[in-house]
Amino acid sequence: MIREMIVVEGKDDTTAVQRAVGADTIETGGSAIGEDVLKRIELAQSRRGVIVLTDPDAPGERIRKIVTERVPGCKHAFLTKDEARGRRGIGVEHASDEAIRRALEGVRSPEGDSGELGEIEWSDLLDTGLIVHASSARRRERMGELLGIGYANGKQFYKRCLMFRITRVEFLTALEQLEREGL
Repeated sequence: MIREMIVVEGKDDTTAVQRAVGADTIETGGSAIGEDVLKRIELAQSRRGVIVLTDPDAPGERIRKIVTERVPGCKHAFLTKDEARGRRGIGVEHASDEAIRRALEGVRSPEGDSGELGEIEWSDLLDTGLIVHASSARRRERMGELLGIGYANGKQFYKRCLMFRITRVEFLTALEQLEREGL
């Protein structure tokens, strides 16, 4: 069983996570997170730790951002859009048990107490076509999958590279894979 509490969006997500790994969850009730939910997340972070596992879509990213800003130090797990795709949309509740376990095994932590950030610079994103490029969105989506940090717009992708301390070696290895795939 996972020690940390897992923040999810709703009850169907809780069902999927409990089926896959038997972990405890906190449900946000959607992207309009109430103060009471944020206080529960703060308490969980201080007592057990928190892993944020939200849908790989705009509302899920909004929830992730709100929780990250309010409760520093939360860990993050990411599903790809393909892993979370179901007949009725995209969400954690549609992911297979294996995909949920893989996302939680690949959990990412923000920078440590040292405040040390990743080695990637804004110019690296520009030079590699991850921003200001005709196919930059698709390239960032695949790089996010390869690095285990999820999809984000250019600015947020850069922040995640820093927050999760992506090393130059990790970045270049993922970039090589991206180029092999012809993206």
